[in-house]
Amino acid sequence: MENEHQYRNYAAPARDSVSAFYEANHRQQSLDFVRGKRAQYLGLNHRTMAPWDALLWMDTLVDDSDPDTNLSQLQHALQTAEAIRKDGHPEWFIVTGLMHDLGKALCLFGEPQWAVVGDTFPVGCAWSPTNVYPEYFASNPDLARPELQTENGIYEPGCGLDQVLMSWGHDEYLYHVLRDHLPLPALYMIRYHSFYPAHRHEAYQHLMNEQDRTMFRHVSEFNPYDLYSKVATPADQKALEPYYRDLLTRHLPAQLRF
Repeated sequence: MENEHQYRNYAAPARDSVSAFYEANHRQQSLDFVRGKRAQYLGLNHRTMAPWDALLWMDTLVDDSDPDTNLSQLQHALQTAEAIRKDGHPEWFIVTGLMHDLGKALCLFGEPQWAVVGDTFPVGCAWSPTNVYPEYFASNPDLARPELQTENGIYEPGCGLDQVLMSWGHDEYLYHVLRDHLPLPALYMIRYHSFYPAHRHEAYQHLMNEQDRTMFRHVSEFNPYDLYSKVATPADQKALEPYYRDLLTRHLPAQLRF
């Protein structure tokens, strides 16, 4: 999928709010914070919703970390899924495009956006300079913990990303919501689609295993749809709803635990 528009442009003056977002994100996404949020949310005991109803809930949310769109997350979901469908990909891929940002429902549980959205990165080891706004890590409390400032930190080399704690947010959360319902390539797309240091800059390779390297080909295939499907004209939600309700019925359970 190709698009000549300049996406992820964080340097323009209008991106000041995005810069402020990442200052808060990098300052507070510590190892202890991530462990606390995993304990709080991964029991999936906060709410039960039908997949389409959960998507409708997202119509109230605009992502502050995204410099490329001011549309709601429901519109972004529909635009992404429609771009994937247009290119003739299998239904599980279309479902993935529709659902990939549903973990941002964390904002609707009262979480601040810096703890939900934005680029993701491992915690518990040294930060890569390829992270966006790496200078903001200077205020993160993990900087004062020497054991977390080595290349591998608390991890074994080549341990695999499933053993690595990522910064807390919608990717990791939704992975756990859907992990029993979608194929492995789809789960990698969901869990790591915001992990730009890895799939754009090949950072953190020392923590990956062979499965990660194989599955990241699917993450790379998905990423252009996430980025380049963003257009100013909203998708026709009313016209598309019957197709997507039926698609979700065939690929996901009637109720999801959040």
